[in-house]
Amino acid sequence: MSDIVLGVGASHSTLMNTHWDQVVHTDRAEAFRDALDTARRRVAEARPDVAVIVGSNHFRGFWLDLIPAFTVGVGEVVATGEAGTPKGRQKTDPGFAQALAADLVEAGTEVAISARLQIDHGQSHAIQYLLDGLDVPVVPLVVNVFARPLPTLARCVRLGENLAAAVGRIAGERRVVVIASGGLSHRLPWPSDWTDPQGDDEAFLVDAWINGRGEWERYDERRREIIVAARPTISPEFDREFLDDLANGRLRRYASMTTAEVESAAGNGGQELRTWLVMAAALGFTPGTPLVYAPMPEWLTGMGVAVLDPAAVPASGDRR
Repeated sequence: MSDIVLGVGASHSTLMNTHWDQVVHTDRAEAFRDALDTARRRVAEARPDVAVIVGSNHFRGFWLDLIPAFTVGVGEVVATGEAGTPKGRQKTDPGFAQALAADLVEAGTEVAISARLQIDHGQSHAIQYLLDGLDVPVVPLVVNVFARPLPTLARCVRLGENLAAAVGRIAGERRVVVIASGGLSHRLPWPSDWTDPQGDDEAFLVDAWINGRGEWERYDERRREIIVAARPTISPEFDREFLDDLANGRLRRYASMTTAEVESAAGNGGQELRTWLVMAAALGFTPGTPLVYAPMPEWLTGMGVAVLDPAAVPASGDRR
């Protein structure tokens, strides 16, 4: 029997790698980076045998020719290495990953599998900052958060609950850390409806999303130009309320939100909150500890880091 020993939620942004020298709000940027380091130490102290990384896809590993709602990397995992993130084959635990995927399907949460999964910064940003220097195999769990129709938030909660149950049934007494990579509020200069792109930039992006398989690098330079030129749209009030709900174990209430409601409140990038819900549900919505919140217009997003430690929460009868 294996066990989930820690949960971590962390925003990601490749602009942190490529545009650090252009940061105006240096105190916020440094606070976020320090919080990532604190979370990395918490992961190290948890002594995990495997890290399940719940992250999003940014059309470097999946394209519109085939994009499942949920995908588990059960074999080889290769990071694209865009924008200074880790590149190449990653250490994995295929036996654990295959058992996890099989149990999830048996429990009614259908996941696709990939025996050769290509990940981008939706997972590799977490590998770079939260697993730096740690010899921990990874199991990517990729959630479709950008190509509608998206999985409902309620289904993401069910996935997290089934993930916890599956880990509990996997032999080997592995200590498992679940990491959510993505969110909080932000808006990317991407088409709201990929079937009806508006303007040349959106038409280019949709073309990349459809035809990028095997040649994503051909599209990347202009993609980066479009993203870097975007105007930041961040909702600090929403982000702070979300982290306050995390601290009080109330994230389940977001399961009733629709995709449209998430976009209205947190932008199209806020759809990545699904990854946080999967992680929180896997931790039983135990109250967590936000380590930082930093609205970072230079990186186009609200940046948050939080840890959920089931060992730190008193039994319900002991809570005041």
